[in-house]
Order: sequence, then C-alpha cells, then structure tokens
Amino acid sequence: MKVVISLGGIFFSDAEKLKKIAAVFDELAQSYNLCVVTGGGERAREYIKIARDLGANEALCDYLGIALTRINAKLLIAALKHAYPEPFSDYKEAALAKAHDKPLQGLRGRGAEPHSGKIAVMGGVSPGYTTDAVAAILAEYVNAELLLNVTSVDGIYDADPRKYPGARKYDKLSPKELVALTMKEELKAGSRIVIDPVAAKIIERSGIKTIVINGSNPQNIVDAVHGKHQGTEIS
Repeated sequence: MKVVISLGGIFFSDAEKLKKIAAVFDELAQSYNLCVVTGGGERAREYIKIARDLGANEALCDYLGIALTRINAKLLIAALKHAYPEPFSDYKEAALAKAHDKPLQGLRGRGAEPHSGKIAVMGGVSPGYTTDAVAAILAEYVNAELLLNVTSVDGIYDADPRKYPGARKYDKLSPKELVALTMKEELKAGSRIVIDPVAAKIIERSGIKTIVINGSNPQNIVDAVHGKHQGTEIS
C-alpha cells in the first residue's frame, strides 16, 4: 500500500520529538511504500513575518517558507535510517525513484508490497499553496491509497479550536464538504489552516482517502495507517 504523509512543521522543534516520529516512519516503511512531505512550522512563519515587515510580497514570502520546509526535509532525512539521501523537489523525480527501487526482501505486515523500504522525503515545491497540497499532489501522482495529514490538532473543526474552545470537530467529511470549509479560509504564506484549499480540491478530484490526526503521540500515526484513528476522515 502506498501512503503519503504530510508532516507538520511543529514536529521539528526538537531532536527527540523528531527521532520518535522518524522511528515510526522507519518501521512503517518495512511494510508500506512511504513518502513524507515536511512543513515549515514556526521558524518559517518567523522568517515570513520578517520578510513582510521588510515589504516583501506574498510570492517571496512563499519562497522563504519553501526554503524552510526543505531544511526540515533534510532534518527528517538525518533522523531516518531508510531514506533517500536528499529531499526531492519534483513529483516525477520522487515517483521515478520509488518506481526503480529494488524490492526489499522479507516485507511483513498488511499492506506489504515489493519496494526498497526507502522513504522519499519532499518539502515545498512552488508558491501559492502549502505542503499539504504538495502531499495531496504527490499522493495523486503516485496513486497512493492513503494521504495522512499529521498535525498538532486532532482533526478538522468548524473553527480554530486553539482560539475557540467550543469549536465542533468533524469525525467524517466528504471531499465536497472539505472544499466548502477550506474556501472560507485566507490562503497566505505561513498559513495555519489544517488543510489548504488547493489540497482540498486535489483530494476532491482524486478521491484519495485522507485522514487528519494529531501526531503528538507517534503511535497515532501507526494506528491511522492501520485503519484505527481518532481524527477526521475525508472519504
């Protein structure tokens, strides 16, 4: 089974946190064909704010954010035992690398299929959308069966639960409902929205099963890939 994971930038705040998530990814890659797209997090937002204060336009701010996502991709690769040595910056390159892998012997677990066990890691690609959209496009391109959005909240809400304690969480959404929700949000460099409108449209057109979960406990990632989760499912 092919799985693409969008990993929020919040998980790059310290080495120990990243080591725990990397260990989970390495374990999953023994049974699943895995790609990971990394977000920029607070460091990206800090640089974007400085750039805005200097008068930079949104496209330049986006490029700054992309640079930080690619640095985070390198950090993740440093933490992984089974990854390609450099982040991919193009969907085709990532897909071709995975397609030409030599099969890993002794694959185990459900969803196992012939592949090398190497994890393809990407950061941002181009201005105008977040790494959630990059992950959605990559998932569509490689015909992934699952897109997993690993973030700092436990799903999709009708308002930001960090600002509005009474916000209602959705257990399930249709792709059409997801698009309607995301279109209400402003898309700017460094945006905090859980899934951006571009990602939502890609999910809608491709029909990829998508799950949004809180990754603070890395076991939640394993559970979600295995079909058990407490997040929001879009299908």
